[in-house]
Amino acid sequence: MNAMTPPMPPSLWAATAPPAPPTAPLQGAARTGVAVVGGGFTGLSTAMHLAEAGVPVTLLEAAEIGWGASGRNNGQVIPTLSRLDPDQIVAAVAPEHGGRDKGEELVALIRDSAALTFDLIRRHGIEAEAVQNGWIQPAHREARLRLSEARAEQWGRRGAPVRLYSRAEMASLTGTDHWFGGWGNATGGRINPLGLARGLAAAAIRAGATLHTGSPVTAIEKGPGGWVVTTPRGTLEAERVVVATHAYTGDFWPGLKRTIVPVRSYQMATSVLSDNIRKTILPEGHALSDTRGDLYFYRFDANGRLVTGGGLIVPFGWEGRIRARITERVRRVFPQIGEVRFDYIWWGYVAGTADRMPHVYELAPGVLSWTGCNGRGVALGIALGRELAKASNGTALRDIAAPVETRLRTIPGHAFRSVGIAWNVARMRRLDARD
Repeated sequence: MNAMTPPMPPSLWAATAPPAPPTAPLQGAARTGVAVVGGGFTGLSTAMHLAEAGVPVTLLEAAEIGWGASGRNNGQVIPTLSRLDPDQIVAAVAPEHGGRDKGEELVALIRDSAALTFDLIRRHGIEAEAVQNGWIQPAHREARLRLSEARAEQWGRRGAPVRLYSRAEMASLTGTDHWFGGWGNATGGRINPLGLARGLAAAAIRAGATLHTGSPVTAIEKGPGGWVVTTPRGTLEAERVVVATHAYTGDFWPGLKRTIVPVRSYQMATSVLSDNIRKTILPEGHALSDTRGDLYFYRFDANGRLVTGGGLIVPFGWEGRIRARITERVRRVFPQIGEVRFDYIWWGYVAGTADRMPHVYELAPGVLSWTGCNGRGVALGIALGRELAKASNGTALRDIAAPVETRLRTIPGHAFRSVGIAWNVARMRRLDARD
C-alpha cells in the first residue's frame, strides 16, 4: 500500500486472503494498447485475458486490488441472474438485438460463468478457498416451489447441470427444515473473493499486464492516438479503454454512474463453529441463497465460520441493527448453533440496474463498459471480462456473447436513489411474506 491508496476496509476476507502482488501508482506519461479502469473481477479478468492474448494492457485501480465490491461480497459463485430467468432474459434482449439468438448467447454466458471462474482458479493455482460443490436456492414458502420448478426447467433446457430438491432433500443439504425444497446448480460454489481478486491480479501480471493501484481516474478524453486516461500523478495513452468500475463509478464519463443504483450489502462472519455443529449445517459445502427478495444467504469459509449477511432499509446505526437482525435470523434458521457470535461485520456497495439486466455499453468508439451485476457479480463479472477482452482485441461487437448498446440506460430520479432503495427493501420484505 502507498500513501495515496485508501486502506482495505476490515473484513473476514481482508484478514484471511493471501497478500496482493506488489503494485504502485501510475506516475508520468505512459502508453498501452488497452487501458482498463477498475481492479475488481471484471477489470482483472479483462486485463488477464488481454495479456494472455499478447495485447499490451495497463490496469488502473483507484485504491487496492479488490477494494470495492469484488473484495467485500459474500463470495458465492452463482451462474444465474438474481431476478430474471432465461426466458425473461431472452425476451428482454430480442427486440433490440435482432431476435432470440443474442439473448440465448447471453444466457449461455451466464450458464457457464461459474465453471469458467473455477477453471481459471485451477489453471492459475489461485489461493481463494475455492469449493465447487454447488449452489442451492431453497424455496422460502411452499408456493415458491413453482418458481424453483420454472428455473430448473428453463436452465435445464439449456444444458445447465440443475436439479430439483424435495423438502426432505433440502433439509438434508442445509441442516434445517426452514425451507420447503428448491433447486440448485452443480457448477456453483464459494470462494474467498479478495483472494480471488488478488490471485487474478497476480495471474494478469505474470501474463504481461501492467497494474497500477492508488491511481484514481479523473478523466477519459479523446487523444491523437486514441484515448488519454488521466490520474492525479500521470497520464496513460491507449488505443482502447475498458471501464470496469461498476458500483464505484465516478464522474469521469458523463451519465455512466446514473445507469446504476449502488446499494449497501452487509456481510458478517460468525466465530469458528465447533466441528460437531459445523457438520450439521450445509454438510456438503454448498453455497446457499434463497428465494426471498430480502435474501437469506449462507456459506462457510475455510476455517468453519458461517458467512452470511443482509440488508437494511436505512443505514443509520447500521452495525448494531444488522447484528441484531441477522443474529435473530441465524438463531431461527439454524437453532443448533445456540449463541450466535459475529467476529466480523462489514459492508460494501453492489449495484443494480432498473430492469435488473446487465448492460454492455460502447460509450464511444474504442471505449467499452458494463453495469448491472445485480448481486451476481463474481461469476458474471469474470465472464464478461473475457468478452470485453475479445472486443478490445479485434472481435466485432456483434460477435461477443453479450448484446452491446450505445445508448446509456440512465435511471430517472437517480438523485433520489436513497429513497428508492429504502422503499424497495421494504417492498421486498412485504412480498416475501406473501405467496
